[in-house]
Amino acid sequence: MRLAAEGQPLVLVDIDATGLARMAEALPRNLPHRLVIGSVADRATADAAAVAAQELGGAHGLSHNAGIQRYGSALDTSQQCWDEVMATNLGAAFLLAQALLPQLIAKRGALVFMASVQGLATQRNVAAYTASKHGLIGLSKSIAVDFASQGVRSNAIAPGSIDTPMLRDAIASAPSPAALRKEIDTMHPLGRAGHASEVAELVAFLLSDRATFITGEVIRIDGGLLALIGGSPLQD
Repeated sequence: MRLAAEGQPLVLVDIDATGLARMAEALPRNLPHRLVIGSVADRATADAAAVAAQELGGAHGLSHNAGIQRYGSALDTSQQCWDEVMATNLGAAFLLAQALLPQLIAKRGALVFMASVQGLATQRNVAAYTASKHGLIGLSKSIAVDFASQGVRSNAIAPGSIDTPMLRDAIASAPSPAALRKEIDTMHPLGRAGHASEVAELVAFLLSDRATFITGEVIRIDGGLLALIGGSPLQD
């Protein structure tokens, strides 16, 4: 919606056909757009997105946001779980980038990958998730270096806790949802989780001509989360 507000043609990709339809209905009237229904972990979906973008004049930018969270250590994460997380969080980003890079090169465009603070640090029992987000940052930097000479920029965003369906599901499944919500708020120095609209502002900036000298970066948007040393003493 943030990009739509700028009048940018959009190709919206999701496995959720109903959700895509709702999003399309909310777009500004007469905004050029295409809907691509399919799993982002499938190459056919990425190829369909590239075709749709070409129909709209060619892709100027890629904003990759799909992600799933699964729990487990390196000892108890199953192969199936590992593969599922890697395919969605990292493999999809590779497939979409590969499919769209010829258009992005032609337009001297930009890519933004939704990593995580867990691509820079980690919590306990999230081996697959944190590995995928570390890998996503590496992919973004690799693209930034490989295609800089062709005018393409690539950056990763590392959000802290953001009020999204994934976070709400995690809170709802906790033994004490209210206590977990309070813990999430207080572990950020700003005292709250972030909003999707705040992250969207950063995405829009990095995709725009206002950020033409920023590439290969990982930009945290985490309310100060990783600036704080855990366990530091409180002083009056």
